[in-house]
Amino acid sequence: QVQPVESGGGLVQAGGSLRLSCVASGINFRFRPMGWYRQAPGGQREWVASITSGGSTNFADSVKGRFTISRDNAKNTVYLQMNNLKPEDTAVYYCTTSIGIQNYWGQGTQVTVSS
Repeated sequence: QVQPVESGGGLVQAGGSLRLSCVASGINFRFRPMGWYRQAPGGQREWVASITSGGSTNFADSVKGRFTISRDNAKNTVYLQMNNLKPEDTAVYYCTTSIGIQNYWGQGTQVTVSS
């Protein structure tokens, strides 16, 4: 069973940093693209960042230059390093991967940025 599990969320002041982790079990991790999405209160889920199996990365314009995404294939883990956090980054952050047309999501981890 494919099950991403996120961790690392919390409460941080504006300008601070957090690192989110996502362990994805039940898949051949090194061959899977991985991504992070977020959903703010009352908002729609939006794409944040993604990393291919080869390590190529892409970021939403809203986080470019502040967030980085990386992966450790030996640990089946993808990371989202978030720096210079802003109150508008407050959201539940979700890890996701896909196999064919099937997407798999974690339960999410809450990130709250206070001003």
